[in-house]
This record gives sequence, C-alpha cells and structure tokens, in this order.
Amino acid sequence: MAIIQSVLDTDLYKFTTSYAYSKLYPRAFGHFKFIDRNNLVYPAGFAELLREEINEMANLRLSDREAHFLTKELPYLPPTYVDFLQGFRYKPEEVEIEQDKDGHLHIEAKGLLYRITMWETPILAIVSELYYKVKKIRPDMEHATRSLADKTRLLKENEVTFSLFGMRRRFSFEIEDRVTKYVKENSGKNFFGTSNVYLAYKHNLRVSGTHPHEWIQFHGAMFGYKMANYMAMEDWINVYDGDLGTVLTDTYTTDVFLSNFSKKHAMLFTSLRHDSGDPILFINKVIRRYVELRVDPTIKYIIFSDGLDAQQALKIKKECGSRIGASFGIGTNFSNDVGEHVKPMNIVMKLWACKMTEKDKWHNCVKLSDVEGKHTGEQKEIDLAMRTLDLVP
Repeated sequence: MAIIQSVLDTDLYKFTTSYAYSKLYPRAFGHFKFIDRNNLVYPAGFAELLREEINEMANLRLSDREAHFLTKELPYLPPTYVDFLQGFRYKPEEVEIEQDKDGHLHIEAKGLLYRITMWETPILAIVSELYYKVKKIRPDMEHATRSLADKTRLLKENEVTFSLFGMRRRFSFEIEDRVTKYVKENSGKNFFGTSNVYLAYKHNLRVSGTHPHEWIQFHGAMFGYKMANYMAMEDWINVYDGDLGTVLTDTYTTDVFLSNFSKKHAMLFTSLRHDSGDPILFINKVIRRYVELRVDPTIKYIIFSDGLDAQQALKIKKECGSRIGASFGIGTNFSNDVGEHVKPMNIVMKLWACKMTEKDKWHNCVKLSDVEGKHTGEQKEIDLAMRTLDLVP
C-alpha cells in the first residue's frame, strides 16, 4: 500500500499557500530542494523505492466527501479552488530524485508554484516513513503509549493549548493517526486541532495551521528583502481578508520582521509564530513591539512551533503568563516518539528559487534563521540578503 493515500494527507498551509499563489501569481514558477540536515546515508536502492511512492501519488483523487469537508471547514478557500483540487493530479515528472555514490539523497521539484508547492510535505513524510521501513526499524509501542499518555495528561492538566503539527517527520502515517485519535479522546478543550487535513477529516477535528517561510521567501526574491515581510503580509491580507491571521516572523530574522510590523498588521493579525531562536527573548521582543505600536498584547497570541515537547510548552506558557496569549504547535515529539532507538529525521524541503513567469530568469531564495548556522540558500545570496538587511557585523 502506498504511503500517501489521500490528497488531503498534507499540512493545511500547502492548500492555503497554493491558493494564494493561484490568485495573485498564477504564472509564477518555483524550485524546491530537499535538505537533510543530518546528511544521512540512505540504504542502497532508496531512490528507486522513493520514486515508486512518488509515481503512486499520480493516482490520488479528491473524493466528493473530502471536497465537502474542505468547503465546510475551510470557508476561506473559494469553490473555484476546491473544484481545482478535485481535478488536481500530482505529476511525478515534476520531481527529480537522485542518490549519489555516497548514499546521500537529492530531491528537487520544479514547476508552477501553485502546483509545485503541493509536493513539499508529502515528500518529507514519505522519506521519513520509507527510511524506517527500509532500515527495518520498528516502533517500541510500550514506550510510545506511555509517553503519549504522559504528555497528553501534562498538557491537559496545565491547560496548555496546542495543535498537532507532526506530519513532515512522522514515524509513519499509522503512528500519526494513532496519536491524533488518542489526543482527541484524552484531551480537553486545550487540544485545538491538527495541521494534517486528512486526519482532521478522519477524526472530525479543527484544521489548524499557519503560513510558511516560502511565502515570504518568494516575496523577498521578487520584491527585495527590505520589502519582503511587508509585501507578504499585504498580499496575505488581500487574499484572505482577515482569515488565517497568523504570520511567521523569522524568515529574515525576527528583528527585521518586527521593524516591518506596522500597526495595521498588528491589529489585523491575531498571532505571531515563533519558529527559531530563544523563545523567552522572542516573547519580550514581541510584547515590546506591540506596546510601541499602542496595541494591547494581552489580546494577541504567540504560536510556538520550534521543535517543542510538552515540558518546553509548559515552561513557555508560564513565561507568557498574563502578558500575552500562548498556543503551541507540537510536531515530531508526538508523531515520532516511538523509542530511544529511533532518531527522528532532520529533513526539510525549501523554496530554493522562483520566477514570476516561465520565460523569466530564476531568482535565488534564502531564509535567514534566528539561529546562527541555520540559514538556507546559496551562500552568495545569503551574503547579499544579510548586507541588504544590515545584518553583517
């Protein structure tokens, strides 16, 4: 059985970003690149097995019931886009896969941005599950069950509001499915939902998610790094008119973002998402910026999503206290906590280049993390972005 069984088995932001591209930049092209931060050596023949899984995705179809779920639960996606998804087919020829002589894996996807963005999360989920399968690594279900119960209980007892953000580096679909079912049955109102649209559909949950770095990276490449955050927020508002009110802050560092964060944006966006760097420092910076803009931080939220576990979430919630709202997107610690013998993968798939039309030249895309050494992109372009944004010491 193929690993990806539904068009909905992906994160919410893939649909919302795809629609935003289709509405504002329907002729734009993107180039995504797979990055394994651990530089793993994959088993011989892994690329061929991955290719088989990618080819299987061409057979996926959005069912009428799934389309009805999207229409009901995601009203900010118009009927025209849901109709598009019912006709959408993955094209395996858009994806290039290579395993070099040292066993390292190289994956690239190129095509129209509103289509090509859809490959990111399924590819990551397939690579993760397939790796454990080929290596014959089995989950320790006794550990998984005990750990899941402990984390769920801790979050519930301390009224920590959280969502599951675990698809991209899950141990397997089966484990993510099991975790989602358990958390729903054993949490209270503190469980907000899941970013996995299919599991929200299957378990009758709220679909929860934000927008991705790629949206801001695209704007940086097309309109300049100094205008990237501002333009990305303006375009998001133009598409969603107040819905989906969470914005990422660390595509070009949080300090640069906050300098672009106007009172208009502070009022319209309900929450900011923290995804790298010191969360305590981030809390204080954000509150200070809201105060500068004469916006009451107690009516706003921070969504924390940087490699969290339950204990970290509890510590951060206490730090926020009554000063600002806090919610958490917890991913790998739920979907891939299946024993000390299993090390979760550290893989991403980033927007590497883009262009406004097919005939234009490619423009490199970069991400400047709040963590030193985690910048993504061609070094020459990273250096240019840092000089442009006055980030060079």
